[in-house]
Amino acid sequence: MNSLKIYWQKRKFSQTPEPQGKTKQSNQNRFVVHEHWATHHHFDFRLELDGVLKSWAIPKEIPRQIGVKRLAVQVEDHPVDYINFQGIIPEGNYGAGKVKIWDKGKFKLIEKFPGLIKFVLRGKKLKGQYVLFKFRNKNWLISKTI
Repeated sequence: MNSLKIYWQKRKFSQTPEPQGKTKQSNQNRFVVHEHWATHHHFDFRLELDGVLKSWAIPKEIPRQIGVKRLAVQVEDHPVDYINFQGIIPEGNYGAGKVKIWDKGKFKLIEKFPGLIKFVLRGKKLKGQYVLFKFRNKNWLISKTI
């Protein structure tokens, strides 16, 4: 199954400016954090892995201090060209609301196992080593470690 199938099913591309992302793209070790004013204000953290943006919704700002942990709920994979998306998702569409890039940059993957991703972020706001740790279903924790 294509990992973007759920992304495509949730969207009406005739009504939303979001990218369809049907082209395959190579990994360039990029990340983006979208600030998203939808039903609830949150941050969408995305890592370019396996040809897509692996994505998590984080109810509070991504931690910038060592040891602070935040809930990160895994959501559907997004296409790589979503990395530059900013705009308004119209009412009546999945994720309706304003989306803006809060931070972006490169990352270095340190470890990746089922339920654990360790990486170094090199963004404008987020810098340092982080870990994503799965603890239940789609619930993960994100924490700055160094």
